[in-house]
Amino acid sequence: MRQQRKKRKKKDLIPLLFLLVLFTFLMLKFPDKAGQDRIGGSLSEQGKQEIPAEYIPIYQAAEREYGVPWQLLASIHRIETRFSTMDPMISPVGAKGHFQFMDCTWLGWDYQHCDGLGSLPDQEVDITDPALIERYGGYGVDASGNGKADPWDLQDATFSAANFLSRYGATDGDWERALFQYNRSHKYVREVIQVAKSYSEPQ
Repeated sequence: MRQQRKKRKKKDLIPLLFLLVLFTFLMLKFPDKAGQDRIGGSLSEQGKQEIPAEYIPIYQAAEREYGVPWQLLASIHRIETRFSTMDPMISPVGAKGHFQFMDCTWLGWDYQHCDGLGSLPDQEVDITDPALIERYGGYGVDASGNGKADPWDLQDATFSAANFLSRYGATDGDWERALFQYNRSHKYVREVIQVAKSYSEPQ
């Protein structure tokens, strides 16, 4: 009788162990993104105080085009160039424009002279040429429709940032991965998400 009870207990444990393994697998495959759903909705009071009102329609248009929350784009803009108030808008490593793109990220890393961090200070190549950007696999976008994809044009830069983030999963909610590709710093990723949340008022 005792042996039968022991066998029965072992059999009863099998379904529980299976459920535990399944739960662990699902948690690893689909990690909890708690708090990420807080990005979006209407504009918070903090956002109203910090974000220049004339920029909001540009962020929102980029969201409609690429599916990246506009508060996330506003947060990047704030952190990268303080809403384009930094002078000059060129980083020590050569990132330039409103959203601080490296030349090769904008033009495309398939360009033969791209190396290192991706700056092209001495190359006679027009990084604003949409045809070259398409040829070399870059992220620059001519959002203004003037025939040039210009990192110094706010509309182009905003749409290009959204384009970049969307290709790395931001459209599907994988904001951490996309932001880390944009700037390979976990501190940067946390800061962007924190600011984006502060600009969001969930509906």
